[in-house]
Amino acid sequence: MDERTETRAETFRERTTGASVELPYAGIDTFLKSSLRSPSDVAGVDAAVLGVPYDGAVSNRPGTRYGPGAIREASAWWAYLSGYKGGLTNMRTGREVDFGALDLVDCGDVPVFPMDHETTAESVTAHVATVAAQGAMPVLLGGDHYCTFPSVRGFAEGVDADSVGVVQIDAHTDTAAESPVFGEHFHGSSTHHIADTEFCDYEHVAQVGIRGYESPAFFEFADETGLTLYTQGDVATQGIASVVEAAIDSVSAGTDAVYLTFDIDAVDPSVAPGTGTPEPGGLTADEALTVMETAGARDEVGAVDLMEVAPGYDPTDGTQRLAAYLLVTFLERQFAE
Repeated sequence: MDERTETRAETFRERTTGASVELPYAGIDTFLKSSLRSPSDVAGVDAAVLGVPYDGAVSNRPGTRYGPGAIREASAWWAYLSGYKGGLTNMRTGREVDFGALDLVDCGDVPVFPMDHETTAESVTAHVATVAAQGAMPVLLGGDHYCTFPSVRGFAEGVDADSVGVVQIDAHTDTAAESPVFGEHFHGSSTHHIADTEFCDYEHVAQVGIRGYESPAFFEFADETGLTLYTQGDVATQGIASVVEAAIDSVSAGTDAVYLTFDIDAVDPSVAPGTGTPEPGGLTADEALTVMETAGARDEVGAVDLMEVAPGYDPTDGTQRLAAYLLVTFLERQFAE
């Protein structure tokens, strides 16, 4: 690089007011405009973002491969508002927020193999385990919900946990052992596979926001396996905050850590239509944010993901905007208050 050109650029930035402010639509898309870092170089940071642009295990509409990029792009708004190193007042909670206290990095996307779910799963496990082993909280951007299964495994292996509890915010239970069409490995089977690992079982899984239709005698299945189940009807009668608190209490008892997975289809499609399997009657935006405010305040939660954003189905970009806000809210409560 020409030394004079570099010097002129640096001089301009130093002397020009506002040159250090990066507009939300400028620059490289990382989550909250955080610095790029190798997954092997995250020791000492609070949280590390990993994208999984994979939708090879969907059963309905594809498109979640574009979720990680869309969520990153949407997150730039909150980075811009705060200057990322500045302070803000959260008008929902009334709390002062210091994003300068959040040491966040973005590790880019893990390698995925569109026609090979096994190698993709191995990739997710390896990258999440690498991040978790260094003490950073893994923050996974999906991608379809099948990817949560290898992510939970990677988290457990990375933190050397004997047992992990899982709180699943979702419209669907994802407990299918097998489909005659999709086989044993698809996004409707992820929770089944999680509960079948050495790190977890159904007694340490809690599901929130379930609605629509499930297999016959599903309530009996939940009772027999010990699955903690809060339907959308339970949310309506008990309140979302109390349900999430109870869910975390349930799965944290007797486990070493809690993994929080949020499928965006938990939110009503009138609010978040950009997903592959929309289900009417879901969470409001306010309830979804309350989930993250509540879970973000719990020290037991050691990893989080946001799955199933398919931006092509939402011309308003509102789905990825909400997804980004949900993660910003969670990270705020964990690290920036």
